[in-house]
Amino acid sequence: MNYNKAEFTASYGKFSQIPPCERIEIAFAGRSNVGKSTLINKLFNRKSLARVSSVPGKTATINFYGLENLYFVDLPGYGYAKVAKTEKERWSGLIEGYLNSDRDLRLVFLLVDMRHAPTADDLHMINYLIDAELPFVIVLTKADKLKKTEREKRMAAFAEEIPCFDDIHVIPFSSQTFEGVDQLHGIIEEIAADDTDKE
Repeated sequence: MNYNKAEFTASYGKFSQIPPCERIEIAFAGRSNVGKSTLINKLFNRKSLARVSSVPGKTATINFYGLENLYFVDLPGYGYAKVAKTEKERWSGLIEGYLNSDRDLRLVFLLVDMRHAPTADDLHMINYLIDAELPFVIVLTKADKLKKTEREKRMAAFAEEIPCFDDIHVIPFSSQTFEGVDQLHGIIEEIAADDTDKE
């Protein structure tokens, strides 16, 4: 799979604007400023395919990126406090509308900052994905910011903090060291190949 060929397809501010599903989809979810845009750029080996901002809550739309038989769907970051209630409701409607729809969603990459305990919003999303029986992988971002002992402590803590942790595929990721990129590529390629086999 030539990741460099991924292209931005479209942005939608309301779920009702999204056209019917044409390809299999992989979504990226996580709280504001957890590093979704950075992860997408690293996966596709591009500097600015997804716009990266130091301002939380910058992705206020659902953004679609196309590559071969896949769409990669960047969902708005959740849990950012400094936006109007109406805007929060719109984001929430976008995320829930997308996840509740009958699209061919094969996997959600749920990003959680490795340095901290999961937020209440993170846990809400994990429980939602478990209850909805949507397949997901937790990607622990900013892994390079922790020393070995701090990292071991956080991993032990996650086992207590995250429901069903032992049953969830968890991948530490770093945009600096490329840790996790090969594993994520492997999962993406497996999904793409699985779809090709069915044709």
